Amino acid sequence: MLNNNRRGFFEWIVQRVSAILMGAYAIFIAVFFFRHAPMNFSVWNDLFSHLVMKIATFIVLIAILWHAWIGLWTVLTDYVKCGYLRLLLEVLVILVLISYLVWCVDALW
Repeated sequence: MLNNNRRGFFEWIVQRVSAILMGAYAIFIAVFFFRHAPMNFSVWNDLFSHLVMKIATFIVLIAILWHAWIGLWTVLTDYVKCGYLRLLLEVLVILVLISYLVWCVDALW
């Protein structure tokens, strides 16, 4: 288990690594769009029918959700001082993020 002094460093690393993954994925998608203009459904479907693309998309999805959780948890911790309200908001954020995960996995697979 991480001690409290190192926890912030781990979250900082997760934020940076997830940002790099999201950036690389966004660049790949943008280049793909420009190289396959005009885009149509069959080209898009072919891209996402490959297992490697599905796995990469799933990894980036987890990175996005983890990045969002750390950012929102930090904001809630800094600005919501009432413990009960902060707990309620954190639970709501977790439920929304889980629903996004389920929705995206359903669309992906």
